[in-house]
Parts: sequence; C-alpha cells; structure tokens
Amino acid sequence: GEAQRLVAGGAIPAQWWELFGSPLISQRIERALAHSPSVAAAQAALRQAQENARAAAGGYSPSVSAGTSARRQKSTTAAFGGGDSSFIYNLYGASVDVGYTLDLFGATRRTVESQQALAEAQQFQLEGTYLTLAANVVTASVEEAALQTQLAATEEIVAALNEQTRITDKQFELGAVARTDVLAARTQLETTRAALPALRQQLAEVRNRLAIFLGQLPSEQDAATLDLAALTLPQEVPVSVPSELTRQRPDIRAAEARLHQASANVGVATAKLFPSLSISGSFGSQAARSGDLFTAASEVWGISGGLTAPLLRGGELRARKRAAVAAYDEAFADYRQVVLEAFGDVANSLHALDNDAQALQSRHAALQNADQNLDLVQKSYRAGAVGYLNVLDAQRQQQTARIEFIRARAARFSDTAALFQALGGGWWNRESSAPKEHAAR
Repeated sequence: GEAQRLVAGGAIPAQWWELFGSPLISQRIERALAHSPSVAAAQAALRQAQENARAAAGGYSPSVSAGTSARRQKSTTAAFGGGDSSFIYNLYGASVDVGYTLDLFGATRRTVESQQALAEAQQFQLEGTYLTLAANVVTASVEEAALQTQLAATEEIVAALNEQTRITDKQFELGAVARTDVLAARTQLETTRAALPALRQQLAEVRNRLAIFLGQLPSEQDAATLDLAALTLPQEVPVSVPSELTRQRPDIRAAEARLHQASANVGVATAKLFPSLSISGSFGSQAARSGDLFTAASEVWGISGGLTAPLLRGGELRARKRAAVAAYDEAFADYRQVVLEAFGDVANSLHALDNDAQALQSRHAALQNADQNLDLVQKSYRAGAVGYLNVLDAQRQQQTARIEFIRARAARFSDTAALFQALGGGWWNRESSAPKEHAAR
C-alpha cells in the first residue's frame, strides 16, 4: 500500500510495460504488435496516405506523354464540273506531348500539404494503435492474473468449507450440534461454490480477449499464465508537464494533423476561385509511310497556352469554400475536445494511483482483521462460547476481504498502465518512429 512517487518531467521509456517486471507480458506485447490485425490495418492506412501524398506531389512536375498512331482513311473531294475524286491513304504519327499547369494561387501546393497532413495523422494513428494495443494486453494480463488468483482463493475457501461441513455433519450425528447448523454450513458451502462458474467464465473471456489482441484464435491461446504476485509495481512514475503532453499523446498529434489538413483544404477551395494558367506543347512526326517518320519533311510541332477562369458556376465554388471553412472549424473543435479529454485522462489516472494506494492499505488491514476474527470465532465456537452462525459470518467476512484485497492489488497495476497510456506511452524515446520489427513497409 505504499504510495508511488510521481517524478515530474521524468522520461517515459518506450517499452514502459517492462517496468512491471514480467517477461510474459513483454512477450505477449511483442506478439500482439507483430500479428494483430488492427496494427496491420493501421500500417496499410499509413502506406495509403503516404502514397497519396507522393501522388499529389506529382502536380509540381510537368506531365509528359508519348504516343504513336497508325490510321487508314478515305477522303472524297468534290471536283468542278460535277465530278469528284477519292483518296485512300495511310497516315502514321509519333509524338511527345508536354503539359504544365502553373500553380499561380497555390492549389497544387495546398493539395500536397493536405495529403501530407493526412499522412502525418495516419502516422500518429498508427502510434495510437501501438499504444492502445500494448495497454490492452497489459490490462488484460493483469485481469487474467487477478481472476486466476481469485479463482484459486475461492477454490481454497470451498475446500475449507467442504471440510467444515463434513465435520459439522459428524457433530450432528453425535448430537453435538443442531440440524440448523448443518443446513447453515451446507448453505454457506454451496453459496461460495456457486461463485466458481462465474469466475471461470470471466477468466475464459479474458483469455479469449487476450488471444484476439495477439492475433490468435481462442483455441490457439498460449497455456502460459501470469502470477499476480510476480508483478512489480513501479515505485517511481514519470509525469509529463502539460506543455509536453500535447506533443506526446498520439491522439492529440493526429487531431493536430487533421486540423492542418482542414486548413490546407480551405486553401485549395480558395485557389479554385481564381484563374488557372496551363502551357502545353507537342513535337512529333506524321507521314503517309512509316518509313518516312522522323524525317525533316514529316516534322510537326505545336505549342499553346490556356487561361481558364470560373465565371458562372451557380455559387458552387464559394459554397465549397464555406464548407471547407466549416470543416476547419469542426477540426479545431475536435482538436480542443481531444486535448481536454487527454488532460482528463491524466488527472483521472493520477487520482486513481493515489486512491488505489489508500484502498490497498485498507483492504490489507481488513483482511488481517478478518483473519484474526475468524481464528478467534473458531476457537470460541470450539469452546462452546458462540454459535455456528458466528463462524459462518466470520468466514463470509474473511472470504470477502480476501477477494477484495486481490482486486485492490490488481487495480494498482491496471491504473498504472492506464497512466502510461494517458501520458502517450513513450513512443518518442524509441530509436525510430515505429518498432523496427513492426514498422509499416
């Protein structure tokens, strides 16, 4: 129940889960990052956004295309005097065409900026996927260990109650206790035993959830289990200052990138209100015979420029600009909401750590008192000073105190993991922007 010490401005390790001292948790997270479909989907989304950004950057360069053609045609020319003449001939051609649109008002530049911002948002979305998955694996592993410990404790209690019921039956046969004591003992036994199926179901659900996090079918889950007593609770927990939190949380960085994208889209919509200037040219060869191509007599070329300005579009372009401005306002509001929720997450986690320490102290004291009370009541019962109902009540109190103590221990690990997640998880302290073995290709 010792309170954890908060270190303001302390460095958060990239593999923060290793602070719990569990090789099994580290192995599970490594497997999850390598095989989880959610990670694969986030990596694919990032690759898509990066390629779209590269495609948009192609607008800075001229477009160059080459082509060849072969055509056979008939032409008829009306001649004077009512006659006509027909010509059937072949026409071969080869040319190179070049076109370029001048980015006078920044439409291309802001389009590229928008796509790059989207790629940046997807990069932080991927970081958020890593962080969420790691936190989920830690939390589920702790929950698995807690349920397993609760199940073992309940089974021990059932075994003790079963023995107590057997002794009570013998005492009843000898006339030492009343029938009501036998019924009370059996009721306590079956009531406690009834909790076992629910605990087994919860444990199975947690293990199935873990298998999904690890990219496995429930039937393929590892038989290895985590011992709650083997976990180490970090006694020193780094806490970021508010100014750093906005640079560390992947969801805040992603929201910031989406705000940047919305700003660029306003620029694109604004540029479309103004004229666009394009230049194109072609150089090639045309001849009636393929063998005459690329001779001086067959050379053809052309150059042209075009200026296109919107005059009447029914208000479409201005409406699209207003829509882009509204989208920017929405993105800005979303960004503020994400920041507020991030600070709320950190505050909740810090309060939880403090309250968890106090709760564990109280649960530990309650368990010690319940153990002592049960021992005294059992001695008094054997001496004939109290009735069997007092024993059952003391057993119930001790059972409840034991289970609550296990839950309080697990809560400290889960809430510590939640704090690391709320602080951003330390991804910026890695050697690269993504785990080397799991980086998007």
